[in-house]
Amino acid sequence: MVSSRAGPSPLNESTSTLARISTAGGTAFGILAAISFCHLLNDMMQSLLPALYPMLRGSYRLSFTQIGLLTFTFQFTASLLQPLVGLFADRSPRPYSLAAGMGFTLAGLLLLAFADSYALLLVAAALIGTGSSVF
Repeated sequence: MVSSRAGPSPLNESTSTLARISTAGGTAFGILAAISFCHLLNDMMQSLLPALYPMLRGSYRLSFTQIGLLTFTFQFTASLLQPLVGLFADRSPRPYSLAAGMGFTLAGLLLLAFADSYALLLVAAALIGTGSSVF
């Protein structure tokens, strides 16, 4: 038999904490909206690189193998780092991790815009993949 003097349950404590956060000026919904918008931007950036393939192929005279390697670089870094970043974020959460991910994506996009060699295109794809792995 469970005693009624056992104290508050963890479920009630977390529910009351959530209620306090969501009623304190609506900040929880603002943060949720900002994170959702960043995730939307991240997903849009993922489709930017394939949309540029025809222009990159013409400007840099890339073969289909080189374009495939660009895709592989992006997908490999995003897929390989995502579980590692997730594990790290679960064990030691950092409030700036999403901003850092967006920073990597921004650096990759800027490098993609100003790259003058195929090697820099590969680095740009890796940076975009690294930024994507945070989400």
